Amino acid sequence: MPETEPDQTRTQTRRQQILDAAAAGFVRHGFHGTSIATISKMAGMSPGHIYHFFANKEAIIAALVERKLEESLALMRHFDDAEDAFQSMLDRVDLGVNQKTDPDHAALEIEILAEATRNPQVAAMVQAADVAMHEQVRKLLQRARLACGLSGEVDPAVTEITRALFDGLTARAITNPGLDKEALLPLLRVTLRALIT
Repeated sequence: MPETEPDQTRTQTRRQQILDAAAAGFVRHGFHGTSIATISKMAGMSPGHIYHFFANKEAIIAALVERKLEESLALMRHFDDAEDAFQSMLDRVDLGVNQKTDPDHAALEIEILAEATRNPQVAAMVQAADVAMHEQVRKLLQRARLACGLSGEVDPAVTEITRALFDGLTARAITNPGLDKEALLPLLRVTLRALIT
């Protein structure tokens, strides 16, 4: 019997509650320092309830990776309807900067990447999400070049450097919590303009 809409909403709410608690735990205590018991306490539900939704911590991390990918893709969709993808990228570079430098986002990102160096399953999840995001960035750069009257062909190195510019901000947000994000914006715009055109 299919779930009714209120049941689906309740299920989705519970899953998000677990993921939020797990993310907070991983940020505060690390992946290995956060047990299912810790997550259940933070989520306000029994460990059995968590196991109803997720088989183990790796499944929770997989869902967090998927959620992070969805958030990043949602950010990319912001540019989908722009008449001039190039100008839209330059105008809204703050979106990427703010996402990548959010302290909780940065801490969780680093924790997941660290776990990916130790756990082949987590590495596979992270790499699959990276492939999907990479393709979206490539398509955005392609649209930006076309908006500038240039060939839509994008050098693979340009996609890598563009991603590195923003992904690197995650580490900088941790190592330099006082990072002046506003000062970065004009320089990022100049750099993106040079890369795209």
